[in-house]
Amino acid sequence: MPRGRPVFSQVRQNIIEILAVAKKAYGYEIYAMYREIFPQASLRLIYYHLKKGVSIGELKVHKVVMEKGEYSWGTEAEKTYYALGDKAEPKGDKKVTKIIERRHKPSS
Repeated sequence: MPRGRPVFSQVRQNIIEILAVAKKAYGYEIYAMYREIFPQASLRLIYYHLKKGVSIGELKVHKVVMEKGEYSWGTEAEKTYYALGDKAEPKGDKKVTKIIERRHKPSS
């Protein structure tokens, strides 16, 4: 048995299931979808698992976009879009598929 913490995380697996249906989404959008389906998660937890998923190859950064708008901190926001990486293994959760396809259209 290998030493240390196991790499598997149910939270990260749930994010993979969301991205398997949505194809690509930015961080806060993933958080909003996650909270709709699996309510017990903080924004910090989701961003931690997005970063960890990228580092182990389960997720990848699709693109980074500077979006203009009226925000409390200024006129621009940086949105990092994520997609499934090479090591992602979506299981095909029907509950996730049903909710995301009904309420959310995949981002471009």
